[in-house]
Order: sequence, then structure tokens, then C-alpha cells
Amino acid sequence: MEDFKAHPAVAPLIKGGRLVEYSGHLVPEGGWEMMPRLIGGGVLVAGDAAGFCVNLGYAVRGMDFAVASGECAARAVIEAGQGGDYSESDLQIYKAYLEESFVLQDMKLYRKFPHFLETTPRIFSDYPGLLEGIMAELFVMDGQPSRTLLKTMMKHADKVGLLKIAGDAWKGARSI
Repeated sequence: MEDFKAHPAVAPLIKGGRLVEYSGHLVPEGGWEMMPRLIGGGVLVAGDAAGFCVNLGYAVRGMDFAVASGECAARAVIEAGQGGDYSESDLQIYKAYLEESFVLQDMKLYRKFPHFLETTPRIFSDYPGLLEGIMAELFVMDGQPSRTLLKTMMKHADKVGLLKIAGDAWKGARSI
């Protein structure tokens, strides 16, 4: 955090500011299955409170869902406010706005992905090293003759096993 605050693009923006507290929280990664009830009388649930977060293995999406769901909630509140009624039935338009946006479409698309990540440990154990090995061999010049991309990939894939990689790829493709 200190490096971020000292960055030349950030430092002038916070000069003279005072840190009140650091804050952080765990990110809900349960996806579609973890979403609570989103609408109640006078209440709309948005952002990560609504479970709008997807771990894709290479990135955790949530900020975009938070902003978009907040916008949907604001639109729903404005519309309900025109009639002066914030009952659960009048706030149902929030769900329609979420369904029109990418939020619920992406949550539904990736609904099986958390299970895939939980049941495929090679995603975080073997595959990062495999990719690092391939990239190092492709981009580090060591004075040795180059191999073709296919031969380089096969050399490193053999460390994990082609059948395991194919099985994980099939399982991953079926989860989306």
C-alpha cells in the first residue's frame, strides 16, 4: 500500500491527506449458488453483499459487478420513487435491470466455475509452473537452438501429463 501511495501518479492526489484506517474484507467467491435474496421491502442488495463476484482462476471479477449492480439498484429506486412506493413488488424492476445487464448473465454463465476451481487443484499447483516453463523457454535466449512452439509446449506438458491436461480442459469447458 505504501508503494502505491508513493507512486508519482497517486502521491499528488493524496498529498496532505490523512489515513484514517486500512480496510479490507474477504471476497465471496461462491458465485451463482451463493447469491442471497436480492430484493425486499425498501431493500436492494448489490455488489459483493449480493455475492456478485466470480473467480475465473486468472482474475477475480467483482468491481465491475458492484458498479453495474449499483447502477441497476439506483435506476430501480428512482423508478420506484416516482410512484412513492418502495415495496418489494415495486422494486422487482431491479431484477429485470440486472438480467438486462451483464451482471446476472455473467453470473449465470460462470455458475459452475467455482466448483471446477475447487475440484481441479492443478489449476493453481501444476499449470502456473507449466506456463512459466513454456514462457521462459520461448522468451529467454540461452544460446541454444530454438524449438518449435509445439515441441516446447509438449516438452512441458509431459511434466503434468497430456491426459490430465485434456481432462481438465474438458471439465473446464463444460463448466461454462
